[in-house]
Amino acid sequence: MHKLALGLMSGTSADGLTICAIRPVPFKIIFFKNYPYPAKLQKSLLQAFDLKAPQLSQLHYQLGTLYVKTVQRFLKEFNLKPEQIVVIGSHGQTVYHGPHDTYPNTLQIGEPSFLAAELNVPVVSDFRAKDVALGGEGAPLMPFFDEYIFGKKSPKILLNIGGISNFSIVGKNRKTDGFDAGPGNTLMDLCCQHFFKRPFDKNGAVAARGQADIELVKQLLKQKYFTQKPPKSLDKNAFGITYLKRFFPIQKFKNPTDLLATLNFFTAAAIADQIRRFVPKKDRQEIIVSGGGCYNHTLLHNLQICLPSTKIVSSVSYGIDPHAKEAAAFALFAWLAWKRQINHCAHATGARKNSILGKISL
Repeated sequence: MHKLALGLMSGTSADGLTICAIRPVPFKIIFFKNYPYPAKLQKSLLQAFDLKAPQLSQLHYQLGTLYVKTVQRFLKEFNLKPEQIVVIGSHGQTVYHGPHDTYPNTLQIGEPSFLAAELNVPVVSDFRAKDVALGGEGAPLMPFFDEYIFGKKSPKILLNIGGISNFSIVGKNRKTDGFDAGPGNTLMDLCCQHFFKRPFDKNGAVAARGQADIELVKQLLKQKYFTQKPPKSLDKNAFGITYLKRFFPIQKFKNPTDLLATLNFFTAAAIADQIRRFVPKKDRQEIIVSGGGCYNHTLLHNLQICLPSTKIVSSVSYGIDPHAKEAAAFALFAWLAWKRQINHCAHATGARKNSILGKISL
């Protein structure tokens, strides 16, 4: 078998670690799997923002040791040996993202040294820091991957719906761009967990039974973030519990089902709003969706209502599993960094120049 690169990704929902093995040249996803976190760890990660330094430091190292055990499990399950792995790219778990603070910053935890020490494989991590040092937002990083895969084809929008939604615009004869669009799954998940005692609305089935408050959504889309021009990015808490309580109090709705329907429509409408505002009409022909939100049928239906002239498909149509894409991207970023090649789209983040992102642990 060819030499492979591994990518590790843990998203804003902190529900687990996705590991992906890729063949870098020509690019191909070989294996991937998601490993759910124990409920106690997920709770700790979601609350990491409020931890004091000793507890946050401990969590940083705890996560690093878990990454080792999980990668070892992955290698065993897919009959791989560490010697077959050229490099590992680890995104880490985002605790805080503050590109507009007095001192711009972003923090991902999950100490990479454990992987390097136990597997004897170089590990590339902390990809966002250098972008911030170059005056960028530190996000989004996916536009480079989307350009790498789709940049020589007709213009496309690559939409990822995780906790936060973001998209890239790539294609032949156009400058690659991308930014965070607004809420992804977070608001809907919080509603489901509180009112329906389930982690998320599978397939959007509950939201499909409700009646969305369209006028409320129209008012919310006038908020500053939506009118702000790119480059721009969001902290995972920007559309979190505080936002939910402030703008979607349950007393405004007949029942929780209508609340969930409204949150679903708001998520779709925000994505559509950002596409209409900032993507030229000629580049809106097709949206390729990845991330957990691509399985929410009601969300995609609402997005199609908001963008009736745009073709909307899953990334599966292009041979990329929606759950594997981000982990695959960090595998590619790591491989390029190890080869001392650019793995960065500065135009999307606002950084001064394209660079090689990531710190290497040997």
